[in-house]
Amino acid sequence: MTDTENEKRPRIIYICSDGIGETAEAVAKAAVRQFDDRTVRLKRFAPIKDEEEIVRIVDEAARTGGFIAFTLVQPELHEMMFEEAGRRGVRAVDVLGPMMQAYIDTFNGMPRSEPGLLHTLDEDYFRRIEAVEFAIQFDDGKDLSGLLQAEVILIGVSRTSKTPLSVFLAHKGIRTANLPLVPEVKPPAELIENPAGALIVGLTMEPERLASIRGERLRELGLPGGVSYVSIERIRDELAYARSIMDEIHCPVIDVTHRSIEEAAAIIVRMMHEAQEKRQNR
Repeated sequence: MTDTENEKRPRIIYICSDGIGETAEAVAKAAVRQFDDRTVRLKRFAPIKDEEEIVRIVDEAARTGGFIAFTLVQPELHEMMFEEAGRRGVRAVDVLGPMMQAYIDTFNGMPRSEPGLLHTLDEDYFRRIEAVEFAIQFDDGKDLSGLLQAEVILIGVSRTSKTPLSVFLAHKGIRTANLPLVPEVKPPAELIENPAGALIVGLTMEPERLASIRGERLRELGLPGGVSYVSIERIRDELAYARSIMDEIHCPVIDVTHRSIEEAAAIIVRMMHEAQEKRQNR
């Protein structure tokens, strides 16, 4: 096959699981993001029930020149995938295998070989659902009572990613409230005093980037762009005021200008773990 013909072939990653396939798909998406290639398509097959289905998937992958990312914990399906992929010359990546083997080698444990355990309706699942509902209810300072119940409180001026970060943390089971800081509005006592001992985190951003984001938001809403909301002077005033509040309550501050939601969330989770360790060591 010539290079031109190869370039015209569809680029497909086949996601296979005997659960629902979200783990393998998440890993595949993370890998794809490292390449500047918008032509790659993910095709999910889940839940896989029998070996015949694996034969059909591998056959299609062989014909299209794609590869397979799989999480098959049932031994017979796992072995069939490797055998069939090897026979057809298809690359098959076992997403969970190396991690499970490391666990076995290190802790002498044995896997349960039950698909879908990640999404079992257990205590963790219901905690995540509760946290998502919490983030929605107490978004943008709509109800200040949330500041007394939250594990994490995000503060910052408008459009500094408070809401999406709150929801992302909620999907990790962390009750998160967020509060906008506006120069004309005095911060509530629930924030300044923080009687519940929540982790308060300030979010900030470079003025020019914030102005661009706000301008795009106004265009989406069909509103004029010449308002103080997108004025650099106004934005600098807001950021300075917000920083003064953050300094007053001595909270950590994350600059989200060049950080993804995932990166900011990872920093906050690490802060939570460090705070928990300090409490346990007292």
